Amino acid sequence: MTDQLPVDQDEILGRLRRVEGQIRGIQRMITENRDCEAIVTQILAARAALDKASLLIASQHIEQCLLDDAREANPARLKRIVEFLIRLSSAPAEQPGQGQ
Repeated sequence: MTDQLPVDQDEILGRLRRVEGQIRGIQRMITENRDCEAIVTQILAARAALDKASLLIASQHIEQCLLDDAREANPARLKRIVEFLIRLSSAPAEQPGQGQ
């Protein structure tokens, strides 16, 4: 979807800065040889924060698209929204050993 970011930029940037701080903290924990369970807990917290940021952007985007489509009667765009929702809800978390 190529529409403009529909959320308040300050809010989303604040969330992303907090995640960035969490990631830096995780990196520090690793270099300090901290407990694996504590590291994984922080990784899960950072991932949850990213998920919340993603859902905030997506929900506001969908809301705006639906309002626009109600005025324009645009079934193709509505189909794109449904496909986007399906991708968003079915994106599996990467398993260990996969990806980068």
